[in-house]
Amino acid sequence: MFKKIFKLIKKYNNIVIVRHISADIDALGAQIALKNIILNTFPKKKVYAIGAYSSKFKFMGQLDKEDDEMYKDSLLIVLDNPIIKRTDMQEIQNLKKFSYKIKIDHHPLDEEFCDLEYIDDNSSSTCEIIYDLCKNTKLKMSKYSAERLFMGIIFDTNRFLYPCSSPKTMMKCAEILEKYDIDKSKLYEDLYRRNLNEIKFQGYIFQNMKVTPNGVGYITVSDEVQKQYGVDAATPGNMVGHLTYIDELLVWLTFSEDKKQDIIRVSVRSRGPSINSVAMQYNGGGHKLASGMRIDSFNKVDEIIEQLDRVCEDYKKENDWYGRKIRSC
Repeated sequence: MFKKIFKLIKKYNNIVIVRHISADIDALGAQIALKNIILNTFPKKKVYAIGAYSSKFKFMGQLDKEDDEMYKDSLLIVLDNPIIKRTDMQEIQNLKKFSYKIKIDHHPLDEEFCDLEYIDDNSSSTCEIIYDLCKNTKLKMSKYSAERLFMGIIFDTNRFLYPCSSPKTMMKCAEILEKYDIDKSKLYEDLYRRNLNEIKFQGYIFQNMKVTPNGVGYITVSDEVQKQYGVDAATPGNMVGHLTYIDELLVWLTFSEDKKQDIIRVSVRSRGPSINSVAMQYNGGGHKLASGMRIDSFNKVDEIIEQLDRVCEDYKKENDWYGRKIRSC
């Protein structure tokens, strides 16, 4: 499959790379790295990485503005995105304008919408898959690309703490560090540096989080609160990982009002109960233990929390609080 992807990349002179909305570091890292990798291998090609710009992740690199010229006789590569409606383009209908479409993703398959789909839900991240693509083809990686792939893997595995980390994942990161002489402490500074407003906002989340009887922790963040702390609508979702090690929680999530898009962004994580089936009911999806949703108002919060609380209740019938199966006598 990697060789087929390489042949398609070699065939097209115009290539557009896109990923999911509300991009995280894995999506951005894979997107910006792949653009650089293709140009490093085929300098005469026109390669564009498009999608909404995030000032929070500006250290990852620059993105290109979408325009009509990009669609002509072009190859589209969709990264880290299992659902067509979550593609970060000006109009989803523009997908039809491309001559050929490739999807590369590590999420469980939700929907087929590309001509060629490479799905590896055993990979820790899309960045890990892009690294594998380079290792198994003639694509040439630079230090710049390697740094972005390294950051994407570190982000999506939370420094190898999540179950998606495998010995192979760690070995690949070791290869990247050794081969490209990467200063990982500098990259960690970019990944984890926070301004004072965000630290104060983090305190607000801890102080105002609610917890259900079966271990669902959640908080709603209005536009007014975001302005009070000087953060944007993406910040609560980016902080959902800070709730990971609270002993009383099985599932935790943030509801964040996004005035610009007139939606509520929802980020969900779990230490055991499967949450993606609930997410798929609310314009979302993702992994079993990490998913996202988009709802039209806070009116659906109670409904979602009730569903997740039942999921946790059912989970506790067969597992203890730490995910160990309960043995019957």
